[in-house]
Amino acid sequence: MELVMFAKGILLGLSIAAPVGPIGLLCIRRTLANGMLNGFMSGLGAATADAVYGCIAAFGVTVISGFLLEQQFYLRLFGGAFLLYLGFTTYQAIPSVTVGTAENKGLIGAYGSAFVLTMTNPMTILSFAAIFAGLGVGTTGGDHMLAALLVLGIFIGSLLWWLFLSGAVSLLRSAFDQSRMIWINRLSGACIAGFGIWSLLNC
Repeated sequence: MELVMFAKGILLGLSIAAPVGPIGLLCIRRTLANGMLNGFMSGLGAATADAVYGCIAAFGVTVISGFLLEQQFYLRLFGGAFLLYLGFTTYQAIPSVTVGTAENKGLIGAYGSAFVLTMTNPMTILSFAAIFAGLGVGTTGGDHMLAALLVLGIFIGSLLWWLFLSGAVSLLRSAFDQSRMIWINRLSGACIAGFGIWSLLNC
């Protein structure tokens, strides 16, 4: 039973992390600009937030989940504004003369920004609840060990996706010179800002 619950957690973590969104764009862009570790740290921040939300859902912490949903207007407002800021700075960013110059710069910032962006989306907890039901893990029957294994699986599954994504993108870095990185920055910045506008419109 424990192994099955852990495996379901990994599947859940992968299914939450894999869809392309603002965090995925950040991971790709940061990997290309600053190296695999920088992109992976962005993913690690998102995986940590996924684990927090998974913990809330798995342990049935209704007080916290209720508070997050009640405050979703302010969380979306902050998250949308943060996405607009990141989109603008990404769009304006001037890449290094060589792509590898800024290797692994700002790891704590990469982790922190991705964590904050993921945590400011309170609807993530609803996604967890829906997928929990779909996978048949809507309840752990009050067993804290099963809940802990589920959350650990979620974290590892999410982490595996970000490791795969940053590693795959890292293999392509040599093909991107400065002019191509300028367009990557502009495209990524515009898309990230678009996610920010969408978040603000849905406050």
